[in-house]
Amino acid sequence: MKLDNLYEISGSALNAQMVRLNTIASNLANISSAGSTPEEAYRPVKPVFSAIYKQAVGENKGAALVQVDDVLEMPPSAKNKRYEPDNPLADQEGYVFYPDINVMQEMADMLSATRSYQSSMEVMVSAKKLQQRLLSLGE
Repeated sequence: MKLDNLYEISGSALNAQMVRLNTIASNLANISSAGSTPEEAYRPVKPVFSAIYKQAVGENKGAALVQVDDVLEMPPSAKNKRYEPDNPLADQEGYVFYPDINVMQEMADMLSATRSYQSSMEVMVSAKKLQQRLLSLGE
């Protein structure tokens, strides 16, 4: 595998994890964005990824990029409704609907995305060091 391929693969992973972190940030920022109906409340977003195999033969066999296919909005959910009759967003029965966001899951996903980002960055740093060592061999 060429060192350039390492940069391309790691770069695609960095991009994917940044998208993942952005969706987590959006979900956490909107955890209190309520609505009068489940449809009006903030709907959490989740990224969808896939592997893209550039070449299936030769020295690149098994190497794959990460592609962000989509960022999906989750369907409306009435799971998190609260009785708040004084809230201006309350429906006729006094309920306000909040997004179905699990803070603990989002935090765990954030840690995972951060670790994956760091790992991909380390691959790029290692590839750069390898290139520098290779150049110094010619001296």
